[in-house]
Amino acid sequence: MSKELPNNQKQNEEVDLIVFFNLIGNAINKVLDFFKGILKTIFSSIIYALKTLFKSWKIVLGVLLIAAIVGYALEKSRPTIYTTEMLVEPYFNSKYQLVTNINYFNALISNNEKETLKDIFKVGDDVINEVKSFEIEPGPETENDKLLQYEEFISKLDSVRAQEYSYEEFLENRSVYAGKYFLIKANAYKSDIFKDLEGGILNSFTNDYTSKEMKRRDTLIEIQKQNLYDQLKQVDSLKQFYIDVVRSEADNKKQNVRLGEFSITSNESSKTREFDLLKEEQKIRNEIKKLEEEKIEQDVIFEVISSFQRVGNTSSSWLEKYSIIFPVLAFILLIIFFIAKKVIIFTLNYED
Repeated sequence: MSKELPNNQKQNEEVDLIVFFNLIGNAINKVLDFFKGILKTIFSSIIYALKTLFKSWKIVLGVLLIAAIVGYALEKSRPTIYTTEMLVEPYFNSKYQLVTNINYFNALISNNEKETLKDIFKVGDDVINEVKSFEIEPGPETENDKLLQYEEFISKLDSVRAQEYSYEEFLENRSVYAGKYFLIKANAYKSDIFKDLEGGILNSFTNDYTSKEMKRRDTLIEIQKQNLYDQLKQVDSLKQFYIDVVRSEADNKKQNVRLGEFSITSNESSKTREFDLLKEEQKIRNEIKKLEEEKIEQDVIFEVISSFQRVGNTSSSWLEKYSIIFPVLAFILLIIFFIAKKVIIFTLNYED
């Protein structure tokens, strides 16, 4: 009796496993049948549409030909657009004023404010009437430039937040103002007016804020340089004092003289102490040099890397290729029409 109970229990477990695997198999088959049904429906719809298209190939060919002719005619009737680009590097946060002014120029063009535009660009009607629009976008950047921006951004965060903020998240969330360079595009109906527009574009960098920022930077540099020159004088005085001490202690008696951070002992190596003073002097002079280089490198509000071309290039975009776009759209609409027709016929017959 005791042997039969384990055998029955084992048989029951085997039956349960078989039932369980059958349920899983049935569920998988139902899922596969569901997806097969969807694929079969899609395939059947495509075949029905193509079948109808092949039957009505004359109509399809005629519609595509008409669409191509209309698109080509529209392409030729549109005025030719010329474009050129200017690459700039703004300083002192003048990029904010630049982006604002580009949007302002486009608003004036949209509202046909020709007199205001003529005052801004200092040109006549013959130029303003040919201007279509302006665009601005971030300029070219290397991966190293992006990494440096990311490191600078991370350095401003606390340690916990810095670990959570990834490089990809930084690239995704940074604004149009984050870049170092900016690309300005001018679009016009005439190819040789772009040089006349340069002056107005370049004047759009300057405002009271950027001028104050530049003056503030120059003032801070002068203060820092003056402090460094004062330190340099102290080092020179210390060098002279050290020389006098060495001369007066020629008898090699042990005496210790302290002046600030420097300790001078008559029996120390004169070469070592002189080398320390020279290193300190060189360090101060290098800092002064860096400040002077910074002022020279950014002595203007902006820097023009490349200016507008004298003659613009013809603007070409696939969105303007109507002779191709119209036939493609017509073909898609025909497919939708034939599918809808089949569905309607099937529905009406089903009701009957």
